[in-house]
Amino acid sequence: MSLLEKLKKNTTIKDSAILSKSKFFNEKDMISTGVPMINVALSGSLNGGLTPGLTMWAGPSKHFKTAFSLLMAKSYMDKYPEAVLLFYDSEFGTPISYFETFQIDMDRVMHTPLTDIEQLKFDIMQQFQNIERGDKLMVVLDSIGNLASKKEVEDALEGKSVADMSRAKQVKSLFRMVTPHLNLKDIPMIVVNHTYKEIGLYPKDIVGGGTGSYYSADNIYIIGRQQEKDGTEVVGYNFIINVEKSRYVKEKSKIPISVSFDGGISKWSGLLDVALESGHVSKPSNGWYAKVDKSTGEIGDKVRLADTQTAEFMESILKDKDFQKFIQQKYEIAYGNIMGETPILEEEAEDA
Repeated sequence: MSLLEKLKKNTTIKDSAILSKSKFFNEKDMISTGVPMINVALSGSLNGGLTPGLTMWAGPSKHFKTAFSLLMAKSYMDKYPEAVLLFYDSEFGTPISYFETFQIDMDRVMHTPLTDIEQLKFDIMQQFQNIERGDKLMVVLDSIGNLASKKEVEDALEGKSVADMSRAKQVKSLFRMVTPHLNLKDIPMIVVNHTYKEIGLYPKDIVGGGTGSYYSADNIYIIGRQQEKDGTEVVGYNFIINVEKSRYVKEKSKIPISVSFDGGISKWSGLLDVALESGHVSKPSNGWYAKVDKSTGEIGDKVRLADTQTAEFMESILKDKDFQKFIQQKYEIAYGNIMGETPILEEEAEDA
């Protein structure tokens, strides 16, 4: 019996396996959202998407964080008809109309209201204890940023105004406990969080909750926002997904997503800019765009900006292998041979 076989026989951990055969490394579920550039933000690929583990959307109020979370929940529940959504709610700012907008079956949603972090920690661990790998569960927490600690609540009831030094520890403890369950049991968990500005000459956005979220999260996205106007009327927003941390996408990547009040999330958001960069689309004159056949260099008919945001214009580009490769090279983390070639030592060279 080889040493490896001995280790496998004697382990007390039932899920131990040879790495090349481990289901935790070789069987990663991936949920496409139906919005190509959100898939890119999540995985670095147009055809990728959400994976099990902890994903965090962070940003100021009214930055579409909950809507992005529900979009992913809808995608997961569409892929798995038996899937259920465990929705932890601390803000109560998600009206039923949000679920109706995304056509989420509310009979498959467990809504759990929260008042403090400890309450969340105890409940979610109790839930995870009874979940097996293969059960189709998705968790959304809205939000960790507005959730008090138990000590903070008790101090308020006792009339104390002392600073709460326990909250960051409790948040770190929460994520430390749930992270193994998410990965071992193939559970995607989406957490909504707030941001604040650091002090300095050029302040940047900082994710709230201390280091716990940074250590545990697979993906952290900080959302920026600009108004989209028609004349003086605001007709929607252009959101920028800033990749703060990712297992799959180059950090500091910026991915634009457009949302209009009339049409919701634009499926074709961000694609035009990348297609211009890759050479699959040209801009022959101001305000006009045309597709380019990369194999022949032939330029197609000119169209206005609005006409580029259609399936007729974009689908052939999305199917182009060169465009898919360009996206992956631009956004996806490349894993090469970190050791490179092993140098020959001087002593070895002399002996040769």
